[in-house]
Amino acid sequence: MSSRVGLEGQVAVVTGAARGVGELLARKLSARGAKVALVGLEADELKRVSERLTGESDHWYADVTDHEAMARVAQEVEQRFGKVDIVVANAGVASGGPFVDSDPVAWRRVIEVNLIGSAVTARAFLPALMKSRGYLLQIASLAAMTPAPMMSAYCASKSGVEAYAHSLRAEVGHKGVRVGVGYLSWTDTDMVRGADQDEVMRELRQRLPWPSNKTYPLGPAVERIVAGIERRSSHVYAQWWLRGMQGIRGYLPGVIGSVGQREMRRFEPRLGGVRTGLVGAGGAADEEERKSTAP
Repeated sequence: MSSRVGLEGQVAVVTGAARGVGELLARKLSARGAKVALVGLEADELKRVSERLTGESDHWYADVTDHEAMARVAQEVEQRFGKVDIVVANAGVASGGPFVDSDPVAWRRVIEVNLIGSAVTARAFLPALMKSRGYLLQIASLAAMTPAPMMSAYCASKSGVEAYAHSLRAEVGHKGVRVGVGYLSWTDTDMVRGADQDEVMRELRQRLPWPSNKTYPLGPAVERIVAGIERRSSHVYAQWWLRGMQGIRGYLPGVIGSVGQREMRRFEPRLGGVRTGLVGAGGAADEEERKSTAP
């Protein structure tokens, strides 16, 4: 087990910090003495979170998929705090439902935010992290390890971002930058609650095998993420059992491909009513942002 790095005086950037994992992570990092830069689309919510933090903080409105905006944010964060030690690429959105009936704009947006947005975030902040010999934590998911029907965009984005982060670790390690991947199962956030509002998606999830069919409390999950940041861990598991999934992940596509067919036959008559847009309050904020900036 690697030794912990104290967070006192460290400068941490958290994307998607307006709610859920990002908000609570910002609070816990601040409580441990870190200076926190909050980045996201919901300016009012970011301001609210920033004002409630115990330590020094500031907030930036930006779309993580916008190269120019994120480059500007990275420059301003470094000017504001003098350095950047930790970056948590947490911003993400999700959609569900059958791929053949999916909204192509929402499907693409999941890939853009979760995968492209994470790469844009890293590209913007890596120069500062190289100077500080810092740590980049990429938030992935159980969805990176196992495919799931009705979640094609989310699984593709999280599998992609996991592979990208592993590749990046090999590239920048000799420059002193550590790269970690964080894995979460279903955790009590606006995103998961939003997905559960759809009856079919909720029932499908409940039929998953234990322990993947549970919704886990946010607090302990984020505590595990904070511990991973303190250790600069290569792999961070927000639920205890996710570590064990690494050893069996190679078998999962075949198993799910077989079992999933049976489940899809069962739910086929009800699939037409599944919502095809982005889920949860964060998804709604993303959709509203795109409407407001559309030409």
